[in-house]
Amino acid sequence: MPAPDYHLAIGSSSHGAQTGRMLEKIEEVLLQESPDWVLVYGDTNSTLAGAIAAVKLHIKVAHVEAGLRSFNRKMPEEINCVLTDHTANLLFAPTNSAVENLRNEGIAQEKIHLVGDVMYDAALDYLTKAEEKSLILQDLNLTSQNYILATIHRAENTDNSKRLQNIFIALVEVSKKITVVLPLHPRTRAALLREGILDIVSNSLCLINPVGYLDMVMLEKNAKLITTDSGGVQKEAFFYRVPCVTLRDETEWIELVQLRWNRLLPPLDTNQITAGILAAYVNTSKTQIPPNLYGGGMATTQIIKIITES
Repeated sequence: MPAPDYHLAIGSSSHGAQTGRMLEKIEEVLLQESPDWVLVYGDTNSTLAGAIAAVKLHIKVAHVEAGLRSFNRKMPEEINCVLTDHTANLLFAPTNSAVENLRNEGIAQEKIHLVGDVMYDAALDYLTKAEEKSLILQDLNLTSQNYILATIHRAENTDNSKRLQNIFIALVEVSKKITVVLPLHPRTRAALLREGILDIVSNSLCLINPVGYLDMVMLEKNAKLITTDSGGVQKEAFFYRVPCVTLRDETEWIELVQLRWNRLLPPLDTNQITAGILAAYVNTSKTQIPPNLYGGGMATTQIIKIITES
C-alpha cells in the first residue's frame, strides 16, 4: 500500500498530568503538525485530552477501543471513554458488545467499525519475541504453572484504605499456599506505605519492580492464575489462556466473565477474596472459546485501511 498523503497524530494512553495541562501541550503539537486525523486509544486522561484538543481545532478523531462500558460513572476511565466516543468521527470497537453499547447511545452506525482488539495483535506478535528474549522466570526462580501473578493499581483500590487492606491481607494469606508475584506500581507502593503494611506485604509476596512488556508477557503466559484490577491484563490473561480473577466491582470485558475465563471478585471482604482466589486457583475449568472473539489478529490492518479510505 502506498504511503498515505496525510498526517496522523497519535494520542498516548499514559496517566499523569492533569487533563488541562495535557490539553495545552497536545494543542501545541497539533497546531505545529496540522494532522488530518488524531488517533486516540483507550480510556485514560490523555485519551480524552487528545480527543478534545483535536475537536477544538476541527481535526477528525478516531478512537481505538471504543464502546467499552463498565456502567460505573464513578470511574474516571468510564467518563473518559464515553466522552471520547461521542466526539470521535470513527469508532473502532473491539467486540460485539462494544458495538451494541455505541448503538444504544445513539451513535451513527456509519461511524462504528468492529475491528477486533489491537492488544490481541500485539499478543500474537510479541509472544515469540518474549519467549526468545525474556529471562524473568529464571531471574525470579519461577517455574511455569507454579505461581499466581497479581497486579493492583487502580485508584478505586489504592485510594480506598479498606479495599487496599482487604486485597493485600488476602494476598498475604494466599501466599502461604502458593507464590504470589506482584510487579509493584508506584501508586500502590505509596498506598502500602501510607497504610503501614508495605513491610508485611514485602515479607510475604514476591514483590518486584514494574517490568517491561516482554517480561510481563512471560509472567502472564506462565502463571496458573492471574488476579488483577487492570482492564488490559484481564484480556492478556485470556489471550494466553490463563484464568483470571478481577478485583473490581465490574468490568468492561463482560464476555470474559460470561465465558467464565474471568471471575469478578469485589474487594469488600478479606476472607471472600482469599477464598475466591484459592478456589479459582484450584478450579481452572474453561469453556469453549467463540471464534474470533477479539478478531483474528488483524485489527491494526483494518484500522489503517478504514482511516486511509475515509
